[in-house]
Amino acid sequence: MTLQLRTGALRIMPLRLAALALAASTIATASAPAFAQDSVAEARMRKVEAEVRALQRKVFPGGDTRFFEPQISPDTQTAEPANAQGISVPSTTAVTDILVRLDALEAQLRTLTARSEEQANGLALLETRIAALEAGSAPSNAPPVTDVASATPLPASAPTTAPPAPVAAPSATRLAAVQAIAKPQTADAGDDEYSYGFRLWNAGFYPEARQQLTQFVEQYPNHTRISFGRNLLGRAFLDDNLPEDAARWFLRNYQANKSGDRAADSLLFLGASMIAMKDTKRACIALAEFAETYPLVAAGRLANDYQANRAKVTCS
Repeated sequence: MTLQLRTGALRIMPLRLAALALAASTIATASAPAFAQDSVAEARMRKVEAEVRALQRKVFPGGDTRFFEPQISPDTQTAEPANAQGISVPSTTAVTDILVRLDALEAQLRTLTARSEEQANGLALLETRIAALEAGSAPSNAPPVTDVASATPLPASAPTTAPPAPVAAPSATRLAAVQAIAKPQTADAGDDEYSYGFRLWNAGFYPEARQQLTQFVEQYPNHTRISFGRNLLGRAFLDDNLPEDAARWFLRNYQANKSGDRAADSLLFLGASMIAMKDTKRACIALAEFAETYPLVAAGRLANDYQANRAKVTCS
């Protein structure tokens, strides 16, 4: 009797082993899609995160956390929520967490992309506006439309489009006052031309300063003072209540070299020119570009000018 029972037990054991093997195989097979989904979602998330970081550096230099609040913190990923009775319930699956994070990243990416495109379109509209003004009433000593719309300075040999327009003869008193301003005489002829234009502008002789600075810009396009010269030429127009002509020179100087010594000044005063022309939309575009491109200058050297211009317009 004992022998028969043992024989029956031996027969049952292979059946149990087979059942266990079948169950393990079923679990492994059922888990495979979840693992695959987890892997694909994680790869997708890493790709989107890389795109967000790249776009963040472009739209918001410095990665300011004011524009990137975390959607999911480490605590919310690991904590287990409780129901109304205070009983702990299981947290969401790892795949669900990844998909939630992925949705948040994609939302950020769409927002950043829209912001970048809006800025690009705004600057394009600003350039079109300046080009239209150039085509309608370009002064003889202003750069041609093709040069204003491009990102390169005029060639050294580029002539003016027309001879300077005749100017009424100055009074004897004004002529004497201008002649009293000495022109520097140093080993750097280009710097002498610029410095003389600066002295004329600083004394309030704006037409004479424009003539002198135009001569400097045309004769010394590669001088170390060229960014100063183009910007000051714009100032000589703006301070003489000629904002349209000023805007051309400010835009040209900014586009020619955005890291130039006075590129930031030109972008700020481009906004001031648009304000003087009562073009609020483009003024806001220029001021926003100035604050984002030159944050240190906006908070430092040109802080007062920037705040003064911002106070004159209401930007959305």
